[in-house]
Amino acid sequence: MDAPLNDTSLHTVAVIGLGTMGTGIAEVLARAGREVIGIDISQAAATQAVASLEAATARAVSRERLTDGERRDVLARFRTFTDLRAAADADLVIEVAPESYEIKQQIIRELDGVVRPDAIIATGTNALSVTRLAAESAHPERVLGLHFFNPAPAMKLVEVVSSVLTSPAAVATVTELAHSLGKEPIAVGDRPGFVADGLLFGYLNQAAAMYEAKYASREDIDAAMKMGCGLPMGPLALLDLIGVDTARTVLDAMYAESHDRLHAPAPILKQLSEAGLTGRKSGRGFYTYAAPGSADVVPDALTPLEGERRAQGRTVRSVGVAGSGTMASGIAEVFAKAGYDVVLAARTEEKAETAKARIGKSLARSVDKGRMTAETAAQALERITPAGSYEAFADVDLALEAVAEDLEIKQQLFATLDKVCKPGAILATTTSSLPVVACARATTRPREVIGMHFFNPAPAMKLVEVVRTVLTADDVHATVREVCATIRKHPVDCGDRAGFIVNALLFPYLNNAIKMVQEHYATLDDIDAAMKLGGGYPMGPFELLDVVGLDVSLAIEKVLHREFRDPGLAPAPLLEHLVAAGCLGRKTGRGFREHARR
Repeated sequence: MDAPLNDTSLHTVAVIGLGTMGTGIAEVLARAGREVIGIDISQAAATQAVASLEAATARAVSRERLTDGERRDVLARFRTFTDLRAAADADLVIEVAPESYEIKQQIIRELDGVVRPDAIIATGTNALSVTRLAAESAHPERVLGLHFFNPAPAMKLVEVVSSVLTSPAAVATVTELAHSLGKEPIAVGDRPGFVADGLLFGYLNQAAAMYEAKYASREDIDAAMKMGCGLPMGPLALLDLIGVDTARTVLDAMYAESHDRLHAPAPILKQLSEAGLTGRKSGRGFYTYAAPGSADVVPDALTPLEGERRAQGRTVRSVGVAGSGTMASGIAEVFAKAGYDVVLAARTEEKAETAKARIGKSLARSVDKGRMTAETAAQALERITPAGSYEAFADVDLALEAVAEDLEIKQQLFATLDKVCKPGAILATTTSSLPVVACARATTRPREVIGMHFFNPAPAMKLVEVVRTVLTADDVHATVREVCATIRKHPVDCGDRAGFIVNALLFPYLNNAIKMVQEHYATLDDIDAAMKLGGGYPMGPFELLDVVGLDVSLAIEKVLHREFRDPGLAPAPLLEHLVAAGCLGRKTGRGFREHARR
């Protein structure tokens, strides 16, 4: 290829395919001062693209982000055509045609006879092989991948994808362009899904399979991932936004390369796609929408009924919390603030008093931040009675354990609770990965045992996974859901299997991120940036792993692998090596990154 261009030489850019993504990319370019040639075989699509840009720039003027004059200039820089030959003068061509080798290869072949020899051709694919597409060109060195994220004007991430044939000069030029557009480019190699979608679509696929297995409702799966992980959208709603058919195409491409069962498209994706139920764009996918293209979800046959009839619950006035760690203290604080009398029991009176003091400090911080009055905080603390023996649970209506995540320890505790708690008291475990039924079988009252998986920090996190075993009584389940509402938590129902909803979807994603680093495909920093900027995640996977603890993460991965027997769930060797070396994350000062010791 010729000497390296700089991004200012990319003055004229052609965008081929004026759907949602193509139109968004055109807007980004035009607002950044580039001359944009929009091309689509459909005149209707071209007309719609102009209307979309007019509407978007009008909103920008109303929000004082553009002046009227700047808006006129932006609109003047965007011209539309229905003939590929309009790209003849382009310095850069970005094709955003449907995810089909046949369609994209035809466009790239035709562009060879249209554009100048020094023009760069970029494919916007998120699933297909850039190398295979580049091989169609007479000048494969000028073909690369440029993967924007939807909506392109808002999303900061751009993946710049090189094949083994791509000229470094082309990569450098396009990377400079991305920076000049206010984007964060990351350089990645050519494999299906690249970084962000490579991690995202495996997770979405597992969520679809979880729903298909009727393990949890669509509403509970989506609520669990939003509230448990801080994600902007639940996975099934996100599949509807992306397009169920698009997701199936991406996963097919990923599976063809990886042969990992986690990437084999869940059958429900095929069923919905072939029925034309492709998500928002068709008006129906996992959810039903007000109209094709609408974001408004409307009730359908699967929507839970308001005030849905459940079994009559039991009365709960007092709660026993077993444990003295952060989770036990947080849960006791939640119940006390909601008006319950709480017995906080630990192995010694001193540990229980220390836990109560921790709660006092937490309440004081809430007062300082204006979240509650000093009087309300004092009343909540007064409701907590510390105890050095579980005998103090004799009169509680709900006993909830938050001790070490060790099955033998929990079973011993449940055997004790069975003896000391009154008949009719509900016994709950906060386990995040162990079988609830194994705790239940340590008692003579398995029908009254249930899982209540709170998330850390319990006072702040809204989610509680309510875990029924095959033995749990209906009224026990109903009681716990009522209690969750009283303490202002959002309950989601799930069955008694490893990981429940959140960890079963979260930890395979984290494990796959580790595999990317292990295989030298991408760096820690690029992967974290990709998931925060491209997926809207509050933390990147390696930031999160270091916070959670690598030992805790490894233990959960092992439980998931043991339960589901899927080779793709086997813990990444790099994770095992770091744990063996004592690099456990923030708590030890070193995990995937170095941390200042606290």
